[in-house]
Amino acid sequence: MDILEKLYKRWSGIDYPFLIHSSGSLRFDEVANKQNVDLSEVNSGDVVALIGDFNPQSILTLLKLIDKNVILVPLTVDTRTQHEYFFESALVDVVIEGDEVKRLNHCQNHELIDELRAKEHAGLVLFSTGTTGRPRAILHDLTMFMQRFETPRPTLKTINFLLFDHIGGLNTLLHTLFNKGTVVAPKSRSVEDILATCAEHEIEVLPTTPTFLRMMLMSGLIPDSVPKSLRIITYGTERLDQPTLDALCELLPNVEFRQTFGMSELGIVRVKSESSNSLFMKVGGEGVETRVVDNVLEIRSQTRMLGYLNAESPFDDEGWYNTKDIVEERDGFYKVTGRTSEVINVGGLKFMASEVERVALQCENVELAKAEAKSNPITGQHVELTVQSATNSEVDKVGLKTFLAVQLPKHMMPKRIRIAAVSVGHRFKRA
Repeated sequence: MDILEKLYKRWSGIDYPFLIHSSGSLRFDEVANKQNVDLSEVNSGDVVALIGDFNPQSILTLLKLIDKNVILVPLTVDTRTQHEYFFESALVDVVIEGDEVKRLNHCQNHELIDELRAKEHAGLVLFSTGTTGRPRAILHDLTMFMQRFETPRPTLKTINFLLFDHIGGLNTLLHTLFNKGTVVAPKSRSVEDILATCAEHEIEVLPTTPTFLRMMLMSGLIPDSVPKSLRIITYGTERLDQPTLDALCELLPNVEFRQTFGMSELGIVRVKSESSNSLFMKVGGEGVETRVVDNVLEIRSQTRMLGYLNAESPFDDEGWYNTKDIVEERDGFYKVTGRTSEVINVGGLKFMASEVERVALQCENVELAKAEAKSNPITGQHVELTVQSATNSEVDKVGLKTFLAVQLPKHMMPKRIRIAAVSVGHRFKRA
């Protein structure tokens, strides 16, 4: 049975919308009446880049493409400057944007794509979002990925903060669809608009990022602008600091904060937070194993990607993936303290950039902070710190230096402090 047929059956007789977006709401029985993209020239096994968002046309096109067993490459307009690189790396055959369907000409093959075509399985290509190096094309077996939605699970009214080209955003959409829930697409991802949308539509779940949570905390809009309907806030994709989590839990005592953890290479990994105000989490679930080697978390997962289309496999001979996350372990729970790339070495004394940032964020009017290692001819490296002021506030640079000098050991003290904007990408992660 095709996915659309399964969904029509599940939604039969239900009169509330599955999607609320900027131009209205949409029940599932109305999907067939929406304008359809002509997919007659798209063949099973084609690699198809779909440039879209969480709107009716994009969602319907996405579902129809999965039913055609294509290798799907979801993209957004936010990454348009990289699209040519994405098309080349994923060996894209067809590009769809709006009503336009354009076929590209290339004569390249890849053994992983050929394997999917031989099985007549759909595929999914996602691109890594790391800040170093070119994005890697991550290939999943989408037919196998879709099996996770066969078992009915509870669902809550959710705002789809994560994007159309993000594994978390797609998982939220599909989970909601298959479990007869309602997903709300925000008109923008500013703090003001997200909270206003949550209030207007009585949102129960807000999945977001630590950077956004920090901006929300410093906005002055909570708790007054947070609706009583909001029950759960999930956060992941980067590290959250404990003082921010503590402040949020104090301001929003009726909201449960849940940490998520995952990488596109590993698929969806189940996570259980130790408690709402704890950064410790248990990582696991069926088919997932974890271990710590030299303080770095490694994961082996049955839902992992098939491989990269434009890079060597990152898995070792036994299938373990090095997450590059440095963790602290306690009673089977892990807390991420930093990345291997963030270790700073000053005269042989090693520490994490996050340790400096955590202290800086406790200083008055500091909204965001980023500590970086810089080369030093005497000590090898030193720390430089950039802090961003909260809206309509200023950071006292002298006061900040005094505060840091009291709180930090001498070797961790920044040699240079800048009061400037901290770069935040369109995914609301620090760049």
